[in-house]
Amino acid sequence: MPKLKTKKAVSKRFKVTGSGQLKRHKANTQHILGKKSTKRKRNLRKATLTDKTVLKTYKKKLLPYA
Repeated sequence: MPKLKTKKAVSKRFKVTGSGQLKRHKANTQHILGKKSTKRKRNLRKATLTDKTVLKTYKKKLLPYA
């Protein structure tokens, strides 16, 4: 059986933590920043963990060797 290929788009967007969770960056940080408060923009800078409902899908199908 051949090796499974990793989906490169997913591997660039997510990193696997030591406990097996997926770390991702938050959305809404690219443009239309003038109407967003400084506090909101500062909190959007921080990375967050992926929701548990989609965790299995990403890890199994898209990152097979994660």
